[in-house]
Amino acid sequence: MEIVTKIAPICLALIMLGLGLGLSVKDFTRVLKSPKDFFVGFFSQLVILPIVALAIALILDLPAPIAVGLMIIAAAPGGVTSNVLTKFANGDVALSISLTAVISLISIISVPLVVTASAEILGVTILSTISMTGIALKMALVVSVPVIIGMIIRGFAENFISSKINIINKITGWLFVVVFVAIWIEEKDNILTYIAEAGLAVLILNVVMMTLAYFIAKKFVSGVAQQKCIALECGLQNGTLAVFVATLIFDDVAYLIPTAAYALTMYITGFIFIYILRKSNQNL
Repeated sequence: MEIVTKIAPICLALIMLGLGLGLSVKDFTRVLKSPKDFFVGFFSQLVILPIVALAIALILDLPAPIAVGLMIIAAAPGGVTSNVLTKFANGDVALSISLTAVISLISIISVPLVVTASAEILGVTILSTISMTGIALKMALVVSVPVIIGMIIRGFAENFISSKINIINKITGWLFVVVFVAIWIEEKDNILTYIAEAGLAVLILNVVMMTLAYFIAKKFVSGVAQQKCIALECGLQNGTLAVFVATLIFDDVAYLIPTAAYALTMYITGFIFIYILRKSNQNL
């Protein structure tokens, strides 16, 4: 995993810098205006999503590396893609951005907690050379710090950054592709076998979680736009962050495979989900 281990932190730091360039303080304070909508999304992504992933791993009796890899992608925050698809779905983009921003920043605590706890449940040993605190500190360097730097830069050049934000989002999207091409190159002989092992699990997780989140949100949030947002936030994760965490904790590429499989799946199911929503709205 030598190439992936070197590329993933750099690409993730640049992606998080791009995320920070698109954020302002109001994206964090906005949650105070609609705390119920935010809490439903927050709880669905941080608590329900990992529980569903663990249940799927246990029910399907997945191999340990695939099971823990599934937990890593479930623990990852939403990415910029969720914001873009929420806009495409006519969902609440402001809520989507707030959820992505807040959960991304606290992921330095939530991700190590979820991954280490689930690894213990699944009987997987984490490298003795790294502690949960060590994971959190390394994540902070490539997740939180770039976001904060991006926000500071935006504060000094808001008009310029705002005019270039679409280009920035495209660049971060290509960085995401670079990481997964690196995985494919390093494991080209085994990648199809790994994806076959993980494919059903990630598909079930993605479809079940988007559907579940949509109907949980329907019960508790203020409107349809918020339902769409929360469903997509729970279905579109930051795959590059998941890859970075997997390479940080484990030295076996098998732990990366659910992330690669999920990355392929989430775009397909995301667009199908949006298509179904649009068709149902037309029929109302």
